[in-house]
Amino acid sequence: MSRRHVLLVTFPAQGHINPSLQFAKRLIDMGIEVTFATSLYARRRMEKTAARDLPKGLSFAAFSDGYDDGFTMSDDPRKYMTEIRSRGAKTLKDTALSAAEQGRPVTCLIYTLLLPWASEVAREVNIPSALLWIQPATVLDIYYYYFNGYADEIIASSNDPSWKLQLPGLPILLSKRDLPSFMLPNCSERYSFALTTFKEQLEALDVETKPKVLVNTFDSLESNALKAIDKYELIGVGPLIPSAFLGGKDPSDTSFGGDLFQKSDDYIEWLNSKPESSVVYVSFGSLLRLPKAQMEEIAKGLLDSSRPFLWVIRDNEKANEEKKEDDERLSCMEELEKVGRIVPWCSQLEVLTHPSLGCFVTHCGWNSTLES
Repeated sequence: MSRRHVLLVTFPAQGHINPSLQFAKRLIDMGIEVTFATSLYARRRMEKTAARDLPKGLSFAAFSDGYDDGFTMSDDPRKYMTEIRSRGAKTLKDTALSAAEQGRPVTCLIYTLLLPWASEVAREVNIPSALLWIQPATVLDIYYYYFNGYADEIIASSNDPSWKLQLPGLPILLSKRDLPSFMLPNCSERYSFALTTFKEQLEALDVETKPKVLVNTFDSLESNALKAIDKYELIGVGPLIPSAFLGGKDPSDTSFGGDLFQKSDDYIEWLNSKPESSVVYVSFGSLLRLPKAQMEEIAKGLLDSSRPFLWVIRDNEKANEEKKEDDERLSCMEELEKVGRIVPWCSQLEVLTHPSLGCFVTHCGWNSTLES
């Protein structure tokens, strides 16, 4: 019998790559070969920032998403989703067929959300598939019931400040602020594509009988949410963080190993110089870019706190970004640099486990929540 071989297809964003790579490591520990597939741009960036050798049993397959120099916030997301589907589907099919010819057939295709077409590829080549859901199980439940009978109520009632929503299987009442913003009326047109993509994802699952969804959560945290959709088999596989920070099974596994951004190399030394529980760490993930006015308010708050801080502000990587660097420079930058440290990227797990850390100001992304 040939060795089990998983083709793990990952949307090329940091918040998808981190948990996917950690999941790949766990599969490898079980003796399963993993081919990690993502966009050409993401793979190139990962190679530049790699700090350690690849685990034995892990290989990579890159595909063009039509944006080989990277996707920027000024690009059209709808066009991007069309391009990644049309280009990625062909490459994945060829990858699976080639692996079979080499005597290492893919025995399962696992894909992250925003890539519903990957399940179609799996069916074309007669391979079972599963969705790796990198968000909480509760969020999947919300999407499912939105598209299965609750959309009208949400749209009609969301302007009522006292409105509460009870979804099947969930013990908590949800309010407007608990829902993804693009479910609500008056959502920015820029994000309207997301709702369509999630609908396509659920439709892809509905083609299968009792489809398996691997969720980055665990039973003791979301036991009800994992059982709230009868048609799906939700399986908690999280938290997907390096094992050195989760029981210590592999002390050398201290990073995800797939950074898309080059991290600074001096912030740990700076943290080492600070008293225990004194540092404010500010990071809003890999995608969010705040308006300058909000950045100025945060800067003022940090200065008023009189606490040392480590603030992650990503560099603009494109020369044609809407704003020039001089326009984005904070008005109080000199004062900030006297009190704290501003870096373009860092190892968040290193920071969160450092004894000098006293406070984490976060956008509450699911990965950041699990890591903290």
